Amino acid sequence: MAPPLLHNTHGSGQASEWVQRWSHLVQPGGRVLDVACGAGRHARWFAARGHPLTLVDRNAEALSALTGLGEVVCADIEGGPWPFAGRVFDAVVVTHYLWRPLMPTLLASLAPGGVLIYETFAQGNETVGKPARPDFLLQNGELLRHCAPLRVVAYEDGFLPEPARFMQRIVAIREAGQPDAGLPRYALSALP
Repeated sequence: MAPPLLHNTHGSGQASEWVQRWSHLVQPGGRVLDVACGAGRHARWFAARGHPLTLVDRNAEALSALTGLGEVVCADIEGGPWPFAGRVFDAVVVTHYLWRPLMPTLLASLAPGGVLIYETFAQGNETVGKPARPDFLLQNGELLRHCAPLRVVAYEDGFLPEPARFMQRIVAIREAGQPDAGLPRYALSALP
């Protein structure tokens, strides 16, 4: 089981820089699934950009503050069934959360052209703080291996100083498979 999340910090405040940097890849008006959304910092970011939202977390108290932002689902996605079976999304966003058995389900939840924006703690974090258990830390290159079926647009694996943490993050796209459309152009920064 994943570590309990501190919802007074997880999901509060400003959207992560990683999510902000890559959110432009989500098609305009595309439905976003925010997994383990906490207090909804990423939900608010995407709502402000006109995206319909589906939010899931196991903490009903944290979710109560998100009423009106979109579809809000309280579910134990580790111990119970996946509440979105058969559904796909234009983006799946996951930050500061790792439950390895869920990875195939998250990838299968991407619609053609859908974007996975994922970041969480990596090996080495045990030297600077929590989480520190190997179950909760990505191994070297792990997100790359999970996302092998997708088109990886961006990947980082390293140390961030403020606050001190080891992170791994990826942006990957389930390409739509339109061979006559030419090579896709995934902008590496938001267009003006």
